[in-house]
Amino acid sequence: MVYKLWNPTSGGLGGGSFRLCGGGDYGRRRGRKELRTPAASCVTGVTLVRDSEVAAARLYSKTFTITNNCTYTVWPAVLSGAGSSPLPTTGFALLPGDSNTLPVPPAWSGRLWGRTLCSIDITGKFSCVTGDCGTSTVECASANPFPPVTLVEFDFNRTSQMKLYDISLVEGFNLPVRVAPTGGKCLATGCLADLNAACPTELKVIRDGEAVACKNTCKTEACLSSLFFKTACSDAHVYSHDHAFFNCSSPNYTVTFCPTSKSGRKVENKKEPSSGKNVVKYTGVLAVMSVISGLVIFRIRLRLTNREWEISLSAGTRADTAIAPNA
Repeated sequence: MVYKLWNPTSGGLGGGSFRLCGGGDYGRRRGRKELRTPAASCVTGVTLVRDSEVAAARLYSKTFTITNNCTYTVWPAVLSGAGSSPLPTTGFALLPGDSNTLPVPPAWSGRLWGRTLCSIDITGKFSCVTGDCGTSTVECASANPFPPVTLVEFDFNRTSQMKLYDISLVEGFNLPVRVAPTGGKCLATGCLADLNAACPTELKVIRDGEAVACKNTCKTEACLSSLFFKTACSDAHVYSHDHAFFNCSSPNYTVTFCPTSKSGRKVENKKEPSSGKNVVKYTGVLAVMSVISGLVIFRIRLRLTNREWEISLSAGTRADTAIAPNA
């Protein structure tokens, strides 16, 4: 078995020599054979790895860190483009606040998206209300999502150092999302607003009385629906000939669902409690009404057999006065 020096910090071979310190031994951790020693003076961060692991590290030169900042679970999915090596997974779940980092090949191209309102039925079939890929499993394999869905697209399969990335609303919208390169002066892009509530009525996808997605009916050229998306998310790619791409040589990217806050889609419609100002306002109104009612005399006439009674209410007191029957 052949082992080489590997520096996990720099990501390359070498990293300096090392020496055995008193009591040093070899052990296994996470599948790698690495040097362990109690001496503080020894070189740290240098590991012995197999040739196959070096090749794998070179194969995956980039990373995607996918974060769920929504208040509900999101199921991200990944589709590799034609000729691109697949990523380690094509679908998984992210609870609110969770993140997952995926290694990415250097010449990779493809797309990723988030699925919402997913469930498993009694037969074991997995499905989602938005972003579903039709495989009946959490993994999407080589399947595209059903629209409407917000897409994050990447193209690293280029001869130049500059790599392309964009947010696409050509297939509609289901989740706010942001993609940010790590390092350098590269720009982040995204569609940060939750467009479902503001979506035109004829374009809304409704589930249990709530808008959960927004359709885009103009995929090849600009029209009213694409104008709605472009106005709300000016950096997004909203129809085929809308060239809204960003480029960067960064090796790592962070994709965040519901990036601006942890509001996102409301799971339950709950009335907000009245503020203190409202309580004071309503109390004042009731006090005024009480004063007014105390100044007004209410007369109620009740006819009982052949007698009439008049009940007068004035300033909180009551007086009963008999009225002689009509002649």
